[in-house]
Amino acid sequence: MSNKSIVKVWTDGACKGNPGPGGWGVYMKYKDATLAGREHELFGGELETTNNRMEMTAVLKALEFFKESWPIELYVDSQYVKKGLTEWMPGWLKKNWKNSANQPVKNKDLWLALLEQTKRHDIQWFWVKGHSGDAGNERADELANKGVEQVLAKQR
Repeated sequence: MSNKSIVKVWTDGACKGNPGPGGWGVYMKYKDATLAGREHELFGGELETTNNRMEMTAVLKALEFFKESWPIELYVDSQYVKKGLTEWMPGWLKKNWKNSANQPVKNKDLWLALLEQTKRHDIQWFWVKGHSGDAGNERADELANKGVEQVLAKQR
């Protein structure tokens, strides 16, 4: 077991239109009392993307933030991301990146990057219902929307 403090990480993606301008947000908070109050926030966006890609990018950016292996409690409101990494991935790999309908898996580039990042960390996955009052999820949502606004502001 690592002697590192577990970090709680909430991620979210947002899109104005699907596809359309999108943003991703990450809110992190350490559980250990010695690091209590220590938080990190990340956000960004893309001009032409989808909601699923932004959800995936949020998780990817969160995992890339840690330069070495880390124990993480990962809270997502996207079943697509959670199930993709915890349930569907073995089938996709076995079927050469084909889904259950024998079609190419969408967003393969991000799935590959996420697969590599998840191998580096000790991750416990949690699904939270979006917009249900979970403070961490609400903050990640705010940051994702900030990412969208940042992208749109650059276009003005």
